[in-house]
Amino acid sequence: MMLTDKVALVTGASGGLGREIAFGLAQAGAHVLLHGRHADKLTALANEIESTCGSAELAIFDLEDEVASAIALAAHGRIDILVNNAGLRDRRPIEDLDRNAVRRLMETNLVAPFDLARTLASGMGPGGRIINVTSIAGQIARSGDAAYTMSKGGLDSLTRALAAELGSRQITVNAVAPGFFATEANSEMVADPSVAEHLARRTSLGRWGRPEEIAGAVLFLASDAASYITGQVLAVDGGYLAHF
Repeated sequence: MMLTDKVALVTGASGGLGREIAFGLAQAGAHVLLHGRHADKLTALANEIESTCGSAELAIFDLEDEVASAIALAAHGRIDILVNNAGLRDRRPIEDLDRNAVRRLMETNLVAPFDLARTLASGMGPGGRIINVTSIAGQIARSGDAAYTMSKGGLDSLTRALAAELGSRQITVNAVAPGFFATEANSEMVADPSVAEHLARRTSLGRWGRPEEIAGAVLFLASDAASYITGQVLAVDGGYLAHF
């Protein structure tokens, strides 16, 4: 599953799952554009990748800027692999969510991936790959997380729509749906013994996912090994969706 001579853009690459995805693609030979808004974290990551396993550079822009994708494309003339990983979460009861809060979350989690895919697909040749990072929350729901669940369900649907739209160009569009991963963003939940107990009962593997365990699924979908797979959402959840 080598990606030699491929150019990949990973949004939200400064930490968590995005960081591990960027490392995995770089280790496989891709030149990785690291998207984010904070140069310090991205510079440190780029230096670490360059010194240990591959090739990377910064792609700093705000996802709400509709021309950002065109700027990223112009830097290299093409992008072969787009990983839409950046996302927001706003855990609140629906009574506390107003339209502006929902719009902000939808802009980042759903509209920005659409805009990036729409723009960058025009420069992708046959074999182009678009991979959306959704969530198991796109398929199941819990109280107090309506806006995020709505956005991830929409991203699942966008994955299928783009697969239908871009298949004639031999561009595949798939998604990975992470379950419970022990990232810095989830640090409070990771420290809560009751969550660990829940996962021990609720998942087949009985534990939190390690952030590095997301990279293999993305690498597979980005590679030639997945050349006849499109429109699919691959759950990377330790068996959460399969277990009850």
